Amino acid sequence: MTLSGPSFETHLREIAVETERLLSSLLQDEPLCDELARPPHLLAAMRHAVLNGGKRLRPFLVTESAALFGGDRKTALRVGAALECLHCYSLVHDDLPAMDDDDMRRGQPTVHIAFDEATAILAGDSLLTYAFDIVAAPETVLPDRAKTDLVLALARAAGLGGMAGGQALDLAAERKAPDENGIVTLQAMKTGALLRFACEAGAILSGAPEADRRRIRRFGEVIGRAFQIADDLLDLTADAATLGKATGKDAARGKATLASLKGQAWAEAELERLVSEAEALLAPYGARAAMLIEAARFVANRKS
Repeated sequence: MTLSGPSFETHLREIAVETERLLSSLLQDEPLCDELARPPHLLAAMRHAVLNGGKRLRPFLVTESAALFGGDRKTALRVGAALECLHCYSLVHDDLPAMDDDDMRRGQPTVHIAFDEATAILAGDSLLTYAFDIVAAPETVLPDRAKTDLVLALARAAGLGGMAGGQALDLAAERKAPDENGIVTLQAMKTGALLRFACEAGAILSGAPEADRRRIRRFGEVIGRAFQIADDLLDLTADAATLGKATGKDAARGKATLASLKGQAWAEAELERLVSEAEALLAPYGARAAMLIEAARFVANRKS
């Protein structure tokens, strides 16, 4: 069930290129039906936030989980693009002075630096809304029930009980450090929820049985936890030039992470354990799951 590194990385880049092309088309100048106009300055800020060469891991997970269950690739790419719009909205708002106050994202100026704070807020708002537009649009060819399930799952992953709530807990952690259980909850909400959705979305759009949906959802939870622990390690050990954003922020703000609380050796061992759990979860699917297992290894071992 093992692929060579270059094969996985090549496939990841291919999905990224397809996603980037689709996002560029979705963020075109021409208004859609029932849109009155697309203000050029706001659209430019949205494009700056989205079309910046990210790894597109979340769309990759949507596409590959859909492939695992025989889902339509074009539909999966559209759902992945919707998720990427929502993810990029979260980054735009996360970078604002009132939040993490970052000047650099993916090696370029953040939206509020390249444009202004008000435009950054509106760009984030527009990307969040557009994510649900993309899922619901006629061009996303799915039964109405599947679209409803996707919209509900994405809303739950992104909102009060998911990513946005996790961000609130993260801000609160600057005032009062949470205990270990609090950190786990915070990270599962802020980072893990969208990765969980990325995996579950493939099962939803493919019409997979409930048991498969639960299994791939758990896989998403596992790699979400691995992603955050790897991110915490990078914040401790990487340099800003390699990472494409500021490092050492958690320590500077007095925020505890599992890596800082329990040490680098524990974090590295926990990443190995999580990869093993991910492999076990997908073992019933045999060679069909090889690409997703490589994704779990990539998440745990990434250097940027």
